[in-house]
Amino acid sequence: MSVSVTRRTTLTYAGDVVGTEIIDATENLNSPGVVEFKTLASGANTITPPTGGSVPKAVTITLPVGNVITVTLKGVTGDAGVLLSPLEPFTITLGTPTTTFVLTVSAELTGVRFFWT
Repeated sequence: MSVSVTRRTTLTYAGDVVGTEIIDATENLNSPGVVEFKTLASGANTITPPTGGSVPKAVTITLPVGNVITVTLKGVTGDAGVLLSPLEPFTITLGTPTTTFVLTVSAELTGVRFFWT
């Protein structure tokens, strides 16, 4: 069974600038429609997108509330990577094919959610 997913980002401004911006990504007619809960081990964690006939276009990752553990996004183990916010959810858009990426964490991190779209 196929899953169709449309990803949307909504920005709401308040204060000196007031307004709303809605940014729609293209619909994925072949999405895995999967939510995974993972525990990331201290150090490098290779993340593999779901397969089985689906083609994920993005993953949105949420970290536990109040997290203080550092998370670095890497293409492969050993590169410098990009330090991510320990508190904010983040979305990684994926080219085709993307077989893996790496999240390096400074200590074990439980309760990480991966929303594959």
